[in-house]
Amino acid sequence: MKFSFDRDSLLKEIVIAQEIIATKNAISILSNVLLEAQNGSLIIRATDIKVHFETRIPVDVQEAGSTTVFCDKFMSILSSLPSGEIEFEQNDIKINIKPVTKKAKFQLKSITSDKFPETTSSEGISFFDVPVKEFKEMINQTVFSVSDDETRYFMNGVFMEKKNDELLLVATDGRRLAYISKNFGFSLPDFKGIIIPPKILSIINKRATDEGPIAIGVGEKNIFFRFANYEFSSVLIEGQFPNYNRVIPESQSSSFSVDSKDLLEALKRVALLVEQKSRRIYLNVGPGTLTISSQETEIGTAREEIPCRYDGEELTIALNYLYVEEPVKVIGTERVTFEFTEAMKAITIKADPDKDFFHIVMPMQME
Repeated sequence: MKFSFDRDSLLKEIVIAQEIIATKNAISILSNVLLEAQNGSLIIRATDIKVHFETRIPVDVQEAGSTTVFCDKFMSILSSLPSGEIEFEQNDIKINIKPVTKKAKFQLKSITSDKFPETTSSEGISFFDVPVKEFKEMINQTVFSVSDDETRYFMNGVFMEKKNDELLLVATDGRRLAYISKNFGFSLPDFKGIIIPPKILSIINKRATDEGPIAIGVGEKNIFFRFANYEFSSVLIEGQFPNYNRVIPESQSSSFSVDSKDLLEALKRVALLVEQKSRRIYLNVGPGTLTISSQETEIGTAREEIPCRYDGEELTIALNYLYVEEPVKVIGTERVTFEFTEAMKAITIKADPDKDFFHIVMPMQME
């Protein structure tokens, strides 16, 4: 196999491939990226068995062929070279990499492409398009609420389903829940609810631009995403996602709203003296004032007051401060609203004014 390529074009794709790869072991085929040169194109594939990545770029192919190369070192070599044309030539198991403008030469060992794991094909899968910017917003509002408890594997991903003509994403770890629904103004195809691993969603969120559509294909055991010249796929998480509707309060009698920036800055300061295992803080809300305080420890305590819009009875709620901070950061509006009924029942955090998403947090015991 022999071809030449533009350094910047290939490096961009190899960086993405390295994000997919799970192992950094040089002798493992899963540390390698597959390169296949044919018909003026270079096909690039990477996998960690569960998540797959494929793209192609134009190259000057002198001799067609395929091989795999240790991705980490290949990326390091490309990063060290100046922009411009680079020659890639394979002889037996050795690969020579030479920049045209420099008297430098690198040699890497390869593993034959027939050892590379087969990836699941999207052939026969029906795709539907949604605006990529709105889908990325859906990921932002949910992915951080996924559980990391592997014994409850059915909560280790984001649940996606179609409900009427809306696309829903929901995530929960059993103590908080994130929910967002989007009506794109057109009909979506029917598919059963699925659980998507967070890794592929995080990669899409990072790598997709905000322009144009993203094509989504739902298979029996896999999900596929296409945008620009990329195709990503992932094995779905099996199991029954919890009935999230039971967690969503039908109505809540009280609410207060605060400035998001004031709240985040106060949380940051109070969290300096939070007990790190429980992360418990207290929100004491009274007419016109929200007081945020940490639980007293051997080190000390912290307390801060910020203005709020509230005219009800005074109430104190204990919460994990991360379960407040993380939703407020992604909500992204100048003000946020907290809806509640009583101290030990679910708290709903919403944008102010209301949008098509919300976050539910379960209070902690008042210790």
